[in-house]
Amino acid sequence: MADDAQRSVSLTRTGPSRFEARNARGVTMPVGAGSDPENDAFTPVELLLVGIAGCSGIDIDLLTSRKAEPLSFDISAAAEKVRDEHGNHLGPVTVTVQVRFPEGEAGDAARERLPEAVELSRDRLCTVSRTVALPTRVDYETR
Repeated sequence: MADDAQRSVSLTRTGPSRFEARNARGVTMPVGAGSDPENDAFTPVELLLVGIAGCSGIDIDLLTSRKAEPLSFDISAAAEKVRDEHGNHLGPVTVTVQVRFPEGEAGDAARERLPEAVELSRDRLCTVSRTVALPTRVDYETR
């Protein structure tokens, strides 16, 4: 029986500072250093930001679209890269959520639910941002 809690990805080198990432479902995407202007791959830091914004976007969408289907839904995540005595890391991450709902009772209900949905995602639901916000140990193995 498969462990539904386990998550994993694998990367295979395809060139200098370039990898192909694969998830357990077989979906692939290029990952690279981002230093080559011809490189069309996401960098690992961009993928972290995608993970934060995507995770919260899914949470917020599930909680608000029950009330009304959004007319538009945009979410972004941004942070400054910092190099200091702690090594390379990101400074505070800002997630910006812009959602428009239709006029009327259903749209009003969705607009009213939006702030709570954002808070729930930030404080409890989004596995990605919660992992970043909490002290989470990362272990490395060589084989």
